[in-house]
Amino acid sequence: MSDTILVTGGAGFIGSCFIRHILSTEDVRIVNLDALTYAGNPENLTQIEKKTNYTFVHGSIQNAELVKSICEKHNVTSIINFAAESHVDRSIINAHPFIDTNVLGTLVLLETLNELKLTKLVHVSTDEVYGSLGKEGKFTEFTPLSPNSPYSASKASSDLLVNAFVSTFNSPAIITRCSNNYGPFQFPEKLIPLMILNAIEDKPLPVYGDGLNVRDWIHVQDHCEAIWTVYNNGELGQVYNIGGNCELTNIEVVKTILKQLNKPETLIKFINDRPGHDRRYAMDIEKISYELGWKPRLNFEQGIRETIQWYIDNPQWCNNVRTGAYREYYKMQYGDN
Repeated sequence: MSDTILVTGGAGFIGSCFIRHILSTEDVRIVNLDALTYAGNPENLTQIEKKTNYTFVHGSIQNAELVKSICEKHNVTSIINFAAESHVDRSIINAHPFIDTNVLGTLVLLETLNELKLTKLVHVSTDEVYGSLGKEGKFTEFTPLSPNSPYSASKASSDLLVNAFVSTFNSPAIITRCSNNYGPFQFPEKLIPLMILNAIEDKPLPVYGDGLNVRDWIHVQDHCEAIWTVYNNGELGQVYNIGGNCELTNIEVVKTILKQLNKPETLIKFINDRPGHDRRYAMDIEKISYELGWKPRLNFEQGIRETIQWYIDNPQWCNNVRTGAYREYYKMQYGDN
């Protein structure tokens, strides 16, 4: 067993999927540092929490002393940074937590990377840093950053910090930027789980504007496999776009969910559009495909069907997420750091 990876934000949707996947397939140690904010749910990791090569630590990446002590205590060799505030609507209401976690937290990780001479940092970012596309074209790794929300601005800022540390200190860091994820265990503020749960309960499905905003959808499992590919084979100092080659309008996604659940389209309720709502995202994944041999495996039809079934089969998880009961239990068990 060679690598000991500090995974930050590993109780969240994508981070927890990554940990479950890696610990089921790879011979590594993982230390999971998560602040257990509203979207961080340790219940996502109950199936692996007793593994001897897994350790959970409750705390924030903004706590420099904690991050350093974890790395020293567990002989951490590398970091994969999933920790982020990520919901655009919340960033419009209050941007401060996004700057604190996404920018200042990333700075702490970069400084720790340098001070302890770790082998690498993989910084997980988003396609939203690129801004909005017109009807044609796709984002490449050379597309200028042009964020349009406080959330995407905070992620673009963290990306620029990573680039600055690479240029100034020759820090061994890589950036990944991914399109919209979906799959099991996703917090129900995001489009797909919110629509699934509302449809199951015959509640209105709120759709922003005309519903024609386009997103490139990727199953979270494919995303996690791409991150692991980049971790093992990616070139230090580089950026890799990750996407699902699956452009759909929001209304197409919503209608697909309703059709799968045998629910009427009359449940759709169009609401006032979000301020600064980007019209279209699409990722050019030629670089990661050509250089590293990665491509998405799951098509949307199969992925959304399995995702819907997971939410149907796991009502207790949904209830725990809504009430925050399981998260509070873990806070009591592990304490505050």
